[in-house]
Amino acid sequence: MSEIASTPEPPYYAVIFTSLRGALDAEYEHTALRMLELAEQQPGYLGIESVEEASLGITVSYWQSLEAIAAWKQQVEHLEAQRLGRERWYQGYAIRIARVERNYGFTHGS
Repeated sequence: MSEIASTPEPPYYAVIFTSLRGALDAEYEHTALRMLELAEQQPGYLGIESVEEASLGITVSYWQSLEAIAAWKQQVEHLEAQRLGRERWYQGYAIRIARVERNYGFTHGS
């Protein structure tokens, strides 16, 4: 991802997924792309931003409600990806959920 997510006026929610990755493989890349594809189809999904550096990854996804986040967590393919992440790809991770109260910024040329 190389752009800032376009989100609506607050309030909305951010899910911050920070991971320490171990050995990654082609299945990881395929699964990550599939999770993005599925998330975009979920009711309440607003956008995503993600960065990776060495073994550290940070992904922030934005959602309209806590109910939308809970539904995404229980999506069948996402549950399988979570299992594979714990068993194969991640040395550890943290998930933080925050309510966004303010949102502001700027873009050159606009």
